[in-house]
Amino acid sequence: MSTKTATESGKRLIIDPVTRIEGHLKIEVELEQDRVKNAWLSTQLFRGIEPILKGRPPEDAPLFTQRTCGVCTNTHALTSIRAIENAIDLTVPPLAQLIRHLILSALVVHDHLVHFYHLHGMDWIDFAAATTADPAAAGKIVGQTSARGDNPADLYIVQKRLKDFVASGQLGFLENAYFLGGNAAYRMSPEENLIMAAHYFEGLRVQLELGRAMALFAGKNPHAQSLVVGGVTCYDSLKPDVIAHFRQIWEKSMEFAENAMLPDVKLMAKRFPEALAYGRTTNFFAFPDFHDPEKGNDPYFRSGVLWGNDLTKHDEMDIGLIDEHVAHSWYVGNEARKPYEGATEPNYTNYEDKEKYSWAKAPRYKGEAMETGPLARRALAYARKEKETRELLDSVFKETGMKPDQLFSTMGRTVCRVVETNLLLARMEGWINDTEARIKAGDDTIYKKWTMPDAAVKGVGLCCVTRGGLSHWINIKDGKIENYQMVVPSTWNLGPRCANGKLSAGEQSLIGCPCPDPERPVEILRTIHSFDPCIACAVHLVDARGRTMRTFTAR
Repeated sequence: MSTKTATESGKRLIIDPVTRIEGHLKIEVELEQDRVKNAWLSTQLFRGIEPILKGRPPEDAPLFTQRTCGVCTNTHALTSIRAIENAIDLTVPPLAQLIRHLILSALVVHDHLVHFYHLHGMDWIDFAAATTADPAAAGKIVGQTSARGDNPADLYIVQKRLKDFVASGQLGFLENAYFLGGNAAYRMSPEENLIMAAHYFEGLRVQLELGRAMALFAGKNPHAQSLVVGGVTCYDSLKPDVIAHFRQIWEKSMEFAENAMLPDVKLMAKRFPEALAYGRTTNFFAFPDFHDPEKGNDPYFRSGVLWGNDLTKHDEMDIGLIDEHVAHSWYVGNEARKPYEGATEPNYTNYEDKEKYSWAKAPRYKGEAMETGPLARRALAYARKEKETRELLDSVFKETGMKPDQLFSTMGRTVCRVVETNLLLARMEGWINDTEARIKAGDDTIYKKWTMPDAAVKGVGLCCVTRGGLSHWINIKDGKIENYQMVVPSTWNLGPRCANGKLSAGEQSLIGCPCPDPERPVEILRTIHSFDPCIACAVHLVDARGRTMRTFTAR
């Protein structure tokens, strides 16, 4: 195994690819004195969905765009539909809006849960240590930190399964995990690791049910079939037994978020305080979503911009100030363009020249790199003194010792994801009740007929999705798509530098990040994973002369 000295400078670390689900992300960092001095994020996958859409009927766009991603599929369909409805000035019936709220919120909760335990959890949970825990002692911790009570029976079962798993010699998802053989970066007690391991497995069942909840109204999951321009088409779902089934899943999910996710993230914040000091970005934005279904205003998730990690500096967002840069992206041209005028013409060179090094574009707002996602949404809500966010975050601060300005960090990003999960689930109850009441009152209008205007039109769809602000921009001429552009959260968060050389939010977050063990760069992965991209499959270490020093699988 390779070793490095603390005085050696100019070391390079390459993690490629950083993925489990959504394609390939490559990280390259320059290390100096065990900290990241410079960083480059390279998206290694070309989608090309936008060029495919040109010349097609606009109503085709939702079906194509939701296949951009196999995880947050329904959100692309919904955002595409919103862009078309904005272009033709169409307002859909209130009941249709409510059903869209339920589909979208179930998806966001599902993805937050999966990310916290099954994608990001391996960065914090030592499954090997859990095999040495005292389940009875772990049960007492559960009784003290949640409403579930002191019942260690399930913990004994989980521990036995883990022991049998390890004894089999077939480690599967634990193969080459960073905690194997001991790692000082993992510092929860065996009992705490056992609790979180149990929640990891329980979460698999909960997320399965949330998938069913989406399918109740979306027709299937992934790739919704009931979301259409004009509303939704799930007429067979407007039945008491369907609503009752959705409510039952919501109740289970709410209980899990309150008694597993929230106590677990508080524990992590206490055990890994150093993660509150790195992973910082600078500026943040959020789009509006979950509007009043009757009036179309008063969104539960409000739009806004927050500047300079300062909770006192925030204002409203003007989407007309968004530009996309391609100076360092594998596309034709170097000038920044507005999304309506955007082009997606590939021009691959190679990665090594660093002039162009990513398939992602570089969106900017007022020329600045921005972070979007749960941290941006909760920080804006906290800054505006929104009651629900304030109360829940203040309770986390009180219990963990966190300070509000520490939200802008690797751990803060993760805390906000769990807090948002609980807040969104709490709000879902009202939407379920409203949906049920409208149906009982005889309201079954979920679709509004529409026609495509003869004139050329354009529209934008905005959506608050799991990973941040998603926007689709459509130009329609002669009833066909003339141009289509998607500006996605991971482009904002994990894109390359812009024409002015400013690092993206993800690149910023790595500057100053500790890396005491380059052969197990868990701090770097914790930071990038906190944005909820895809997670590393293989890691390659390269020395200053470009030679591969070590290749291994990251879990």
